[in-house]
Amino acid sequence: MRKELMEMLEARKDEMIEIRRYLHEHPELSFKEEKTAQYIVDFYEGKDVEVQRNVGNGYGIIVTIKGGKAGKTIALRADFDALPIVEETDVPFKSKNEGVMHACGHDAHTAYLLILADCLIQLKDSLPGTIKIIHQHAEETPPGGAKSIVESGVLDDVENIYGIHIFPTHPAGYVGYHSGYSLAGRSFFKLVIQGVGGHGSSPHMANDAIVASAYFVTAVQTVISRRLNPFDHGVVTIGSFDGKGTFNVIKDSVELEGDVRYMTVENQKLIAKEVERIVKGIEVEFDVKCTLDYTFDYPPLYNDPKVTADVVAALENMNDPDIKEVGEYPMLSGSEDFAYYLEKIPGCFFYIGCKPKGVENAYFNHHPKFDVDEDCLIVAAKAVGQVVCSYYGLE
Repeated sequence: MRKELMEMLEARKDEMIEIRRYLHEHPELSFKEEKTAQYIVDFYEGKDVEVQRNVGNGYGIIVTIKGGKAGKTIALRADFDALPIVEETDVPFKSKNEGVMHACGHDAHTAYLLILADCLIQLKDSLPGTIKIIHQHAEETPPGGAKSIVESGVLDDVENIYGIHIFPTHPAGYVGYHSGYSLAGRSFFKLVIQGVGGHGSSPHMANDAIVASAYFVTAVQTVISRRLNPFDHGVVTIGSFDGKGTFNVIKDSVELEGDVRYMTVENQKLIAKEVERIVKGIEVEFDVKCTLDYTFDYPPLYNDPKVTADVVAALENMNDPDIKEVGEYPMLSGSEDFAYYLEKIPGCFFYIGCKPKGVENAYFNHHPKFDVDEDCLIVAAKAVGQVVCSYYGLE
């Protein structure tokens, strides 16, 4: 079956590219992917599968491929939302939705998985088990789509789960992996510091919220440098400081927003505790009132070591001209809501190179000039197809 599957994927490489380009032209933002979801559902029309729509908190789709024989159930996932970015590429299939762009590669994820799923449907009589295809909405915007899909219960029977992400750090043909904690968790906080406004000439009659806020910005950096184990990883970024006013007026209130990254659940809790502690100290030191809204977004992504080892072994034994290198990838400080699946189901989230040909320093994901080598599509399809065949012991 493996040989037949690979031949089928090769024959449909151009179709993958065609689908990717269509999706790239018609991107939709998280939780607003109505037309994209309909396109995906239409693709499965008339095929011998069960299709569940509107799974979770948005347009999530679960396609169940039941094999010809009883066996274990696995899941494959691809996301399909885009980003609020004005595209700056020169491709002929540039986004037609102004201000919205597939700048993270979710169009490629969806395109490869649609064709892989269709090939598996055609070969399902040879499958000793069930494969659930997860077309997931809203990866980019918390609370994301993954958590709600897990909570829906549709994956309760899944034994292992797999997903990929394309990155332009390596050329097409490269497949990367990392065992254990692999991508950072993410939290968000909003802090309002309320002081007392006044005239710039009379600070003693006011209580300057900007001064208190500036101290907070400095102090919160000590969480990473003085509270985290030096061998751990963490980041606290103040991305918004809204203190605009007039040059001779003491500001009465300031609103700040922060982004937090960490590689373990323990540090997720530690950083939150320390930020809260500093906020309480700012209240006492500057006699201001602070309102902190701290939200845990995506958890750290943990690749099961055994499942990851099995994936690596399957890929290294593949002997396919499209898979040129399998290498260990470093930990990443970005976040992915695929982590919610991995909290419940052992699995592996690995990486596919997509650096455009002839480019030394490619624009990274989320850049308005982000582009891919579309050869990454066949690499992703074959890599995940190989993992499926290896899991079920199919030759």
